[in-house]
Amino acid sequence: MKKIMIAISLAAVVSACDSPSKKGADVNPFFTEYTTPYGIPPFEDIKFEHYMPAFLKGMEEGRAEINAICQNPEAPTFENTIVAMDESGKLLRKVSSVFYGLTSANTTAQLDTLSKEISPLTSTYSDDIWLNPVLFARVKAVYEKKNELGLDKEQTKLLEETYKNFIRGGANLPEEKQAILRKLNSDLSMSQIVFGQNMRNEEAAYKLVVDSEKDLAGLTSTQIANAAKAAEAAGLKGKWVFTLHKPSVLPFLQNAENRSLREEIFNAYINRGNNDNGNDNKKAVKELIAKRLEKAALMGYDDYASFVLEDRMAKNSKSVFDLLDELWTPALKKAKEELADIQKEIDKNGKNFKAEGWDWSYYFERAKKAKYDLDDSQIRPYLKLENVRDGVFYVSNKLYGVTFTPLKNVPLPHPDAEAFDCKDKDGTHLGVLFMDYFPRANKKSGAWCGSYRSQGYENGKKITPLVTVVCNFSQPAEGQPALLNADEAETLFHEFGHALHGLFKDVNYKGVGGVPRDFVELPSQVMEHWAFEPEVLKVYAKHYETGEMIPAELIEKMSQSGKYGQGFATTEYLAASYLDMDFHVLKDVSADFDVLAFEQKVLGARGLLTQIPPRYRTTYFNHTMGGGYTAGYYSYIWAEVLDCDAYQAFVETGDLFNQEVAQKFRKYVLTPGGIDDAMDMYINFRGKKPGTDALLKNRGLK
Repeated sequence: MKKIMIAISLAAVVSACDSPSKKGADVNPFFTEYTTPYGIPPFEDIKFEHYMPAFLKGMEEGRAEINAICQNPEAPTFENTIVAMDESGKLLRKVSSVFYGLTSANTTAQLDTLSKEISPLTSTYSDDIWLNPVLFARVKAVYEKKNELGLDKEQTKLLEETYKNFIRGGANLPEEKQAILRKLNSDLSMSQIVFGQNMRNEEAAYKLVVDSEKDLAGLTSTQIANAAKAAEAAGLKGKWVFTLHKPSVLPFLQNAENRSLREEIFNAYINRGNNDNGNDNKKAVKELIAKRLEKAALMGYDDYASFVLEDRMAKNSKSVFDLLDELWTPALKKAKEELADIQKEIDKNGKNFKAEGWDWSYYFERAKKAKYDLDDSQIRPYLKLENVRDGVFYVSNKLYGVTFTPLKNVPLPHPDAEAFDCKDKDGTHLGVLFMDYFPRANKKSGAWCGSYRSQGYENGKKITPLVTVVCNFSQPAEGQPALLNADEAETLFHEFGHALHGLFKDVNYKGVGGVPRDFVELPSQVMEHWAFEPEVLKVYAKHYETGEMIPAELIEKMSQSGKYGQGFATTEYLAASYLDMDFHVLKDVSADFDVLAFEQKVLGARGLLTQIPPRYRTTYFNHTMGGGYTAGYYSYIWAEVLDCDAYQAFVETGDLFNQEVAQKFRKYVLTPGGIDDAMDMYINFRGKKPGTDALLKNRGLK
């Protein structure tokens, strides 16, 4: 009776919100076809009150579509079961793409609360599909006849993936265990949301307030101006505020002469989610690890990593640890050499202290200057944001012939974003690209690429994607240009690789649109290789004031120093990758499990330098604790083995824009989605499996 009453109340909410008597201005935008250019969501017309009714109606329609498949009196076929499933849930996808895109890039307290309300509903909706015995029986009947159906490669892959999703979704479990799985899935979904919101709230809450101008010594005029602007926004006019957003904290650690203030903000940064307050994440982590292990055991696996990796290129945890171990020793050796250089700089300046974590960035810049006569301030003037963006466009055009034309008067996910019409070399529309560059208090940290609509087909017509690249670059002072550092420029190339992957994908079925997590970074990371090639720098690296091309001697210095710092970068990355895996190969999580003691134990045992925290400590490791890269943070280095080897395919021809190689990469890697096995895709492109030599050389570890 309770379930019936809930269903009636939900239906009432949906019907009330979709009443034909409503005025046109009040119609829920999700319930109509978008009439905007390119079918872009009408972001300004979508209000908070539109989301829940759209989610509810989307789930109602999706359930009706699934029920229709189950009740079909005809024998199960590929078309009436597998394709019908793939096409179901259109409205739910429509609202989800907007909602989750905006809660990452432009959230509000209302949206955060709504995320928690929606989480158990969508978890139940998903479980109702994968644990539906009638639906599974129909899918299984088709699967068992797959060799008799005359399916092509893409259809076969869709059938195999659909069947596998049922198995991994618990369809073969007895009813009592399915009930346990449902509860675990709901709890995990909620815990991941809570973890991410805590982390974002923690970052937004912290402020390092500087009230003495002498404490700004070493900072650039732009950094000082931005801090003054942040202080004014916080009601602290006349002071300076620094936050835990990377464009604020990292330059401060790099440039601020005041060591005690560096220590303060460094400790705040590495203790996000670990302050025993309302945003503390230790409890959430413990619950996540324990419930993931419980789910793995329920599904018949020894640990959660085994459950996850079975479906990825790595296949098992041994393959992951073997790769990490191969890189750890040379990376740690290089990091110790860099630490020695840093200590020399400290000693040279007459200081009497041992280098600590808050000293690394500050003295590393000075060590780099001493070795190569190069520092960040020499490079930034040539990396104006718009020029770097045009450099990315140039590389994409040279490789694939695509063009990017600014779009005006189209809906934007945020007023700061910009939009581009992307066309193929033959003039065919590929999709729309949004780019959103600067941090906001309500934007999650980091950089990512997503979509407000994925590529697909409807009634035989291709639906082009709406791709978004979101970053958190250093924001310029008012009236000043945005000048990127080298890492930010490389990040833009990286995320653009993801964007090209989304724009070039061409599959008929949504169920084969994705690739394994440890393959997905190949398209993005391979783009990084072009960022600082002299041939490319000469095109986009122009001085923001004079327009003068970057000098050849500066390019040479960049080339010579390019691998300096890889000890630190590789070690901090590997430390986080180990941490992710170590949590998820646990076979037991005791009631008194201490997540930070565990972190210290496993990283200390490997000899991680105390001056180098892992790139993400446990309480703000959203990649793994927030989902997405769970037992998968190693994916970046796994894919780097691929991308370094792939780039060599261009280098070996003597032409970094070799058209034959570029077209093969597009055909075999960027276009087919997940139709082929990931390693098969790579071998189709390269003609062989990759080795680690190119990666080690690229990072200067060999």
